[in-house]
Amino acid sequence: MPESSSGPELHPLVVSLAARIRQCREGLPELQDLAVPADLEEIIGSLDGEALSISNEVHHCRGLRKLHLETARLGVGLQILHCVFFPDPRFDLPIFGADIVASPAGISAAIVDLSPVGEHLPAAIEDDLSSIGMPAFEQVRDLPAWATIFSPFVRFIRPANGQEEEWFVELVESYLNILSRAVQRAQPMASNDPFTIARYHGQVSYCQQQKRNDKTRRVLEKAFGTDWADRYIEQLLFDEPVSP
Repeated sequence: MPESSSGPELHPLVVSLAARIRQCREGLPELQDLAVPADLEEIIGSLDGEALSISNEVHHCRGLRKLHLETARLGVGLQILHCVFFPDPRFDLPIFGADIVASPAGISAAIVDLSPVGEHLPAAIEDDLSSIGMPAFEQVRDLPAWATIFSPFVRFIRPANGQEEEWFVELVESYLNILSRAVQRAQPMASNDPFTIARYHGQVSYCQQQKRNDKTRRVLEKAFGTDWADRYIEQLLFDEPVSP
C-alpha cells in the first residue's frame, strides 16, 4: 500500500518491514505473481465512518505455494502488516509468518515465526534458529489460546522504542534468510508420499487455527459483510492447500 499524500504516512516500522520482506522475497527461486481476483487485491471500504483500505501482494515460487503480503489502514489510526509464506506440502518447509499492529500510539503487537507443519521443525531450520542471537525485547506478549501452531522460536512482542523496532526488522530478515536457504536446498517428494500427506494435514490445521482469530473476521464482516469476509479469509488470508 503506498503512502497517502492526503493522510498520515504509514508507521515507519510497517514501511521498513514491508520493504525488507519484498527484498528477501526477490531472492527466492522461480518467483512469479499469483493471480488474485481484482476485488481481493485492492480493497476500499469504510468502518464506523472511517476509510478502510487493504492492499495485497501475492506470489509463488519453487517450494512455496503462496507468498502473501497484506498492508491495511483504517482511518488515521489502525495500521496492519500481515505476511504469510505457505509451503508446497511436497517440500519439507515451515510456514513463515509476520504481523504488525500499529496506531498513532505506537506498535501494540509484532510477531514473527517459522511454524512447523508437523510436530517439529526440520532439523536444519531448528539448528539455524537456535543460533540466532535473540534481541532483549523489554515487553514480551502472551500468545493467544489458539496459538499452539507456533514454534518455540516465535517472538511476540511490543517494541518499546525505535531501537527495538529495528531489532524486530532484523529478526524477521534472519528468519526469512533461514527460510530462503531451506527453499534453495529443498527437493520435492511425491504427492502420495506419507510425509507429503502429513505436511498437507499439518498446513490445513495451521490455517484452521488461524481462522479462530475472531478479531479479524469481526472487522471484515462489519466493513464488507459476512459473505465477503468469509471469502476473503477462506480464499486469500488462510486458504488451505490443495489435497495432494
